[in-house]
Amino acid sequence: MTEMRLACGAGSLDLSAPVVMGIVNVTPDSFADGGRYVNTSAAVAHAERLLAEGAALVDIGGESSRPGADPVSAAEEVDRVVPVIERLAPSGAVISIDTSKPVVMRAAVAAGATFINDIRGLRDPEALAAACGLPAAISIMHMQGEPATMQRHPSYRDVVSEVRDFLSNRAQACLAAGAAAERIVLDPGFGFGKDIYHNLQLLRDLPQIVALGFPVLVGLSRKSMLGQLTGRAVDERLAGSVALATVSVLRGARIVRAHDVAATVDAIKVATALMEEG
Repeated sequence: MTEMRLACGAGSLDLSAPVVMGIVNVTPDSFADGGRYVNTSAAVAHAERLLAEGAALVDIGGESSRPGADPVSAAEEVDRVVPVIERLAPSGAVISIDTSKPVVMRAAVAAGATFINDIRGLRDPEALAAACGLPAAISIMHMQGEPATMQRHPSYRDVVSEVRDFLSNRAQACLAAGAAAERIVLDPGFGFGKDIYHNLQLLRDLPQIVALGFPVLVGLSRKSMLGQLTGRAVDERLAGSVALATVSVLRGARIVRAHDVAATVDAIKVATALMEEG
C-alpha cells in the first residue's frame, strides 16, 4: 500500500496500512457505553485494554455527541479528560482528544494528546486557530446541524459532493491557518446529520473523499444505521460494525474508529492483505 505518515506532535502515526482508533467515552451519556468509563481509573484501564488489543491510537471524549445530547461546559470536559490523558501519556501511545472547544484542545495537548478530533470541522474560528497552532494532528469531520437536532430530517442535494466540498474547504482553511498537510485527516461524519441512505451513499463513494489526498477516518461502530439494517440493539452490532469497517477500508479509509478493537483489527488485517495481494 502507499506509504503515508500522519504527523502527531513530535512523532508520527504510520498509516501505510489502515489502523484502528479505540473509543474511550469519559461520559455518563454516550450512546454505546455511557457511564462505564466516567471514572478516571476505569477510563484509563479501558484505554490500556484497547491499546493491548491492537488500537494504534485512542480517542478520549468528555462530551457525548449522540443525537439529542446535552452540551457540557469546557471546564467539566477538561475535568473529565485531562486526568485520563495525563495517566496515559507516559506510555507513549497516540492519544486523541475528541472535542470542539479551544480550551479543551489546549488543555488536552498540554497533558499529552497529539491528535485533535473535532466533530464540528473547526468551523469555529477560535477552534481553527487553536488546533492549527498546536503540535497535533487534526481530524476534520462533517456534521449537518448540531448533536441535539442533527437527526431531525437531514437533507442534501447531493450528500457525497456536499460532504467532499466541505471537507476540502476546511482542509484548505487549516493549511491557510498554518497547519502542515501531513497533520490533516478527513472524516465524512457517518451518522452526524445523515440518514441511512446518506450513510450508504457516502460509504459507496468514499473514494471521492479519499481522492482529496488526505487520510480518511471513518466512525461506523455500533451506529444506528446498523440497527436499521439488522434490527440489532446497540450491544449486538459487532458483526455489522466489523462488516462496515471492512468495507470502509476496502474503499480507502486509513483510520477506523471502533468500540470493539480486537475484532476490528483482525478484519482490517484481512482486508489489507487482500488489497496488498491485488
